[in-house]
Amino acid sequence: MLDLHAARLALLAILALALLAWAASLVRRDASIVDRFWSLFFLCGAVSYAVALDATAPRARIVLALLAAWALRLALYITWRNWGGPEDRRYQAIRRRNEPGFVWKSLYLVFGLQALLAAVIGLPLAAAIGAGSPLNALDVAGIALWLAGFAFEVAGDAQLARFKANPDSRGRVLDTGLWRYSRHPNYFGEATLWWGFYLLAAAAGAAWTVFAPLLMTFLLLKVSGVALLEHDIHARRPGYRGYIARTSAFLPWPPKRELPRP
Repeated sequence: MLDLHAARLALLAILALALLAWAASLVRRDASIVDRFWSLFFLCGAVSYAVALDATAPRARIVLALLAAWALRLALYITWRNWGGPEDRRYQAIRRRNEPGFVWKSLYLVFGLQALLAAVIGLPLAAAIGAGSPLNALDVAGIALWLAGFAFEVAGDAQLARFKANPDSRGRVLDTGLWRYSRHPNYFGEATLWWGFYLLAAAAGAAWTVFAPLLMTFLLLKVSGVALLEHDIHARRPGYRGYIARTSAFLPWPPKRELPRP
């Protein structure tokens, strides 16, 4: 069971960080700065929950270590990737749809919403941190799944960064490495590591938190990830239709053999 007092403190900490991120976005006129804070919302909430409970059990330490590795790596990577660039086109579209007054609307449409999503999706973390039961085989499976997902996400991001840094890649499609088997291996890795966190929660008796990894997977597939990125990518990368025809969208799978043109 969750400790409601600790959960309230964790939620307040996440909302405070979201408010700070919103203030930074006003200075920069860039709502996409929220992407740099997304993973930090989870870390902020989990650390606050652990401190409130004075949680020092082995499972709590493992969850916090894994979460810190994921959150800090992702925040630093997104900051490096977007440094000096304009507001992400996805947020530019949100800004256009919500003018006038987007400056104030973004507080709840962008920052508040993502903070609340982090609080909900992070419930397995809280459940695992708060449990004092001994480690078991399900914990080992969760750690192994998390490591596999993290490796997939890091490798996918590194391959994409290398591809984009090459001037010869302009207008082309990355279809080598992990990207040969999945159009979004980084998102697959992200979903996988969250299922790893869920197994750690289930090992602590919180199998009821299964809605959290399901929600994260849904967001990555249908909302902020695959569906959104592929909405207009054909116009920017003409070869992407063929890439879609032969490559799995999410789950890594051997590519289909393209039929010869008549």
